[in-house]
Amino acid sequence: MRDEIKSSTRGNIVQEKKYSDRLLEALRKYHNRAIETKAVIEELIAMAKDFKAAVLKNESMGLSGDEIAFYDALAERPQVLEEMTDKTLKDLAIELTAKLRQSTSVDWQVRKSVRAQMRLLIRRLLRKYKYPPEGQESAVDTVIKQAERLSEQWSENRV
Repeated sequence: MRDEIKSSTRGNIVQEKKYSDRLLEALRKYHNRAIETKAVIEELIAMAKDFKAAVLKNESMGLSGDEIAFYDALAERPQVLEEMTDKTLKDLAIELTAKLRQSTSVDWQVRKSVRAQMRLLIRRLLRKYKYPPEGQESAVDTVIKQAERLSEQWSENRV
């Protein structure tokens, strides 16, 4: 199950963390004898159904895999979905993906000046789309982590 999660959420750190944490929690309860084998199996089945539903939802959104990864990074906090429309969040994810893809260079992760420019670019886009201010710092951090994960694929595709 862990391998399935990793392979299916390869570029999406938010989804990978969500399902990995859920799996580890179920296994932790089982190892601590807090739940029985039957309960673990039921949890794994429920998790697989939720995972499949999330995949179908992502496919129906009309976004690329990279855009979905940034959408999830931006929508990680439930309050964001309450304050922003789904369309606005999609538009933000699309523009953010395009701008970050253009801005990444091979060494952007180690050069502080380039990294600072990326953070500034993200902040500007969040303000442009009226992203809730109380969650902006954590959103910027999550988006940077997501960009780090995807930038390896982006640089491979350029070559």
